[in-house]
Amino acid sequence: MSTNVYDVLLERGFIEQATNEDEIRELLGKEKVSFYIGFDATADSLTAGHFLTVMAMMHMQRAGHRPIALLGGGTTMIGDPSGKSDMRTIMTKETIDYNAKRFHEQLSRFIDFDNDKAIIANNADWLLNMNYVDFLREIGVHFSVNKMLAAECYKQRMERGLTFFEFNYMLMQSYDFYKLNELYDCKMELGGNDQWSNIIGGVELIRRKTGKQAYGLTFKLLTTSEGIKMGKTMKGAVWLDPEKTSPYEFYQYWRNIEDVKVEECLALLTFLPMDEVRRLGALKDSEINKAKEVLAYEITKIVHGEEEAKKAQDASRALFGGKMNTADIPTTTYPAAQFEEGIDLITLLVDGKMASSRSDARRNITQGGVSVNDVKCTEFDKKFTSADFNDDGALLIKKGKKTYHLFKAE
Repeated sequence: MSTNVYDVLLERGFIEQATNEDEIRELLGKEKVSFYIGFDATADSLTAGHFLTVMAMMHMQRAGHRPIALLGGGTTMIGDPSGKSDMRTIMTKETIDYNAKRFHEQLSRFIDFDNDKAIIANNADWLLNMNYVDFLREIGVHFSVNKMLAAECYKQRMERGLTFFEFNYMLMQSYDFYKLNELYDCKMELGGNDQWSNIIGGVELIRRKTGKQAYGLTFKLLTTSEGIKMGKTMKGAVWLDPEKTSPYEFYQYWRNIEDVKVEECLALLTFLPMDEVRRLGALKDSEINKAKEVLAYEITKIVHGEEEAKKAQDASRALFGGKMNTADIPTTTYPAAQFEEGIDLITLLVDGKMASSRSDARRNITQGGVSVNDVKCTEFDKKFTSADFNDDGALLIKKGKKTYHLFKAE
């Protein structure tokens, strides 16, 4: 291994905290290391938020290390309180199993699981049939409640009330690391920086029970300049599943991010060389849009493939350049009879998920932020019929500078 992957991750801005930086770097430089990242199966698709950890896994695998993707079939039954102000909704086992299966399918697009190059595991295998008294005797004795209560992951919940149900989560995640160490000689756990307390718990549990050294590494969380987690839109999460977030919408999300975040996202979410990342990140004013185009194209190419990335880029350029090519623009279709009666602008915005509520839609319209077929419209009660359609037989509604949606009749 010529370049140490620790240096790659450090240069690209992934690393936030490490249990022992020098030892981890030395370990990654001298042997093939099995490491794991956990994915609680709380939805039926991975999100843009997961994508940063997936990129880290890809860097690690490219450098010759072995990823273990741990699906949380057991831990999802509880729910991680880290960074959450409320308790997670309890999900059925059938839903969790289905979600875990979908995660496996999606991860297989990014990680090579053939010939033991990576492992997929599920903590349901050892957590669901566990005897609770045995677990307390074997694992619980190694955890100090005082230390747990001081952990960052519980602080947000202490004021609102932390249930004992969730308090077990740290023990379960620590036990996962211990089991993976036992089964696959897994020496490292990687995760978002909100996982630091849980990762430390696992590192210490392995040391106490086996005397072996284990390591933890956390990554930067993708946030906006206001500190809000990236990967959220008015419609909700930005999903990696093309059925939930179309490649065009996915592309547009990254095409429209804040200028100050472009260089960071190029470093974390693409494989472009760092010289090129720095060159693009240094572009100013309107030139930064070129960097955003590269960013959106590169991320969409990794997630959805080159063909879909090209289609999304062409549609976006046509839209921004005024030459209308509407094939990949999000579209809502109504029965023709509804357009005969007329549909008001507020309803169109809400149905097209261009506004979060009717009052939000009304505010955007009255403030002059909405245009229909390139004509600004400030009348929120105005109704549109098929007589208002453009030459393509549709209404093209634009909100702000960058959000477009087509409305058609069946």
